Amino acid sequence: MSENDSGRKNLRMPEEGEVFAVVTEMLGANRVKVRCMDGVERTARIPGRMQKRIWIREDDVVLVEPWDWQDEKGDIAWRYDKQEADQLREEGHITGSV
Repeated sequence: MSENDSGRKNLRMPEEGEVFAVVTEMLGANRVKVRCMDGVERTARIPGRMQKRIWIREDDVVLVEPWDWQDEKGDIAWRYDKQEADQLREEGHITGSV
């Protein structure tokens, strides 16, 4: 992640099949409830490569990759820190409702 003159960081944006989401509830067993920007509330799985390395809490902004075969579930692909999430809100990528 590089930073330009205005202090804006180049953030990881959603790739094909990924959506922004906000963690609404911790469910345990490496699962969280997320509210996605496409209006769907999903149960998302924290993959093994993120466990114990990246801590995810309620109200964190994440990227979710919905499953092809079950749209109400998905995997977390990325977590943004607070400054990055604030930047996404300022730039209009995340609306206040999420």
